[in-house]
Amino acid sequence: MPGAAELRALRRRIKSVNSTKKITKAMELIAASRITKARLAVESARPYAEGISRVIRDLAAESTIGQHPILQDRENPTTAAVIVITSDRGLAGAYNTNALRLAEKVINRETAAGLEVQLHTVGKKGDGYFRYRGYTPATTWEGVTDKPTYADAAAVAEPIVQSFIDEQVDRVFLVYTDFKSALTQTPNAVQILPVDRRAFEGGQGISPEFMIEPEPEAILDALIPRYVEHQVFAGMLESAASEHASRQRAMKSATDNAGDVLEKLTIEANQARQAAITTEISEIVGGAEALSNG
Repeated sequence: MPGAAELRALRRRIKSVNSTKKITKAMELIAASRITKARLAVESARPYAEGISRVIRDLAAESTIGQHPILQDRENPTTAAVIVITSDRGLAGAYNTNALRLAEKVINRETAAGLEVQLHTVGKKGDGYFRYRGYTPATTWEGVTDKPTYADAAAVAEPIVQSFIDEQVDRVFLVYTDFKSALTQTPNAVQILPVDRRAFEGGQGISPEFMIEPEPEAILDALIPRYVEHQVFAGMLESAASEHASRQRAMKSATDNAGDVLEKLTIEANQARQAAITTEISEIVGGAEALSNG
């Protein structure tokens, strides 16, 4: 019976869509819970950034900071490094796409300026995207984007900072996604090396009540690379919060769409069931009439 076959097919589709809806709803709730934790991580990291910046500014007032190799602009740059932060997993809406498009713009701009670009990817999605397009990342990190730690950021930043000090690269850019709110996440590209020395202006110096040991220059040599590491860490934290927010929004949209499909399929199933019942009644009535006429 065509009506019964159609009804069975509709019921299978309803069951399938309902299962999908349960999965997307669960993913939505998980992502929503992780947004809060990720935002707390961002807020918790800010006092460290403010503290290290303040100490560097005060030490800079006691020393000649301008000669530090991390602050030196290269007169004839030849190589640029681009660190791109994406996610390890998909189903996050336009989160990865927006970051990768911005990264490509930075790469194309530096290439057009005559620089050789060295690519570093943080996240499986970025690595796969660029390899598919013929780029071979110099380094890649996976499994650190969901809940990044300072140790993860240091592992990313340390070799790149050292490459800059050794003059193997002349500029370093960080591409990440800035978390504005649960509804707004904006891809951002910043130059982290050489460090803009204006960030360390305005220090008040060290109070005479304190003795500094070792010399301010030695402390600055240790602190300024940590400042760069924290910039990478902040970018990873912002990106993690943005990833969860984008995934939560994408899964909510998928759950809503599944609900709409379920509603339509339920109406179709009811119509098919009614049609099947009508057909069955018509056959019974027709059979009864045939018997009575016989």
